[in-house]
Amino acid sequence: MQSPLTVSRQGQFPVVTVSFNVAKGHSLSESVEAIQKAKQRLNMPASVQTDFQGTAAAFTSIGSNLVVLILAALVAVYIVLGILYESFIHPITILSTLPSAGVGALLALRLFHYDLDIIAVIGIILLIGIVKKNGIMIVDFALELQRSQNRAAEEAIFEASKLRFRPILMTTLCALFAGIPLAFGTGIGSELRHPLGIAMVGGLLVSQLLTLYTTPVIYIFFDRFAKSFAPAGVEATPNGFLADQT
Repeated sequence: MQSPLTVSRQGQFPVVTVSFNVAKGHSLSESVEAIQKAKQRLNMPASVQTDFQGTAAAFTSIGSNLVVLILAALVAVYIVLGILYESFIHPITILSTLPSAGVGALLALRLFHYDLDIIAVIGIILLIGIVKKNGIMIVDFALELQRSQNRAAEEAIFEASKLRFRPILMTTLCALFAGIPLAFGTGIGSELRHPLGIAMVGGLLVSQLLTLYTTPVIYIFFDRFAKSFAPAGVEATPNGFLADQT
């Protein structure tokens, strides 16, 4: 009579691990969905319980809270920037650089036929930290020009965009070149790293092309918006607050 050499147990119950690989041209989400449909067709008794482990478990646990996770990251960044600049307006100007990065990441994933899985989401969250520094560099320098040299918003943001172009380009290229081996590398586990690198490279490319155009426009828009709602005898300061001029 044949019997297993060892019996694995978890919580005093015998357990069996069944591994699977993701077929080429398919995503982890499709594999998880196929396994769940197969489990329903088997009509297993209530005494048999199933659960995912490893990357599949991370996908099922985080995938349902994906939108909440990204919104929480954005709210945390907004609060930190609001405290830093003591303003409600300038954090929005800085965060305006993020949509271009997100669009670039999604387009790159679409171009290379990758789904928005948990690894790609990690890449987009990394982009939040990498790309917002472009807006910080421009806005911080423009505010300093307005405060110290009393320049108009249009002149200050234009000068800041010119002077901050080189450091923005250098830091973006540094992160971009670091993401290329992740996006196009080979070897063991490379298929897991590809969505991360592709999301980073696509987001950085599009954000670099658009940030120097969109950030000045939004900066000037909010400056005029604050001035248009300022009461008579009150002037909007570079911080977004109102100062009495009487």
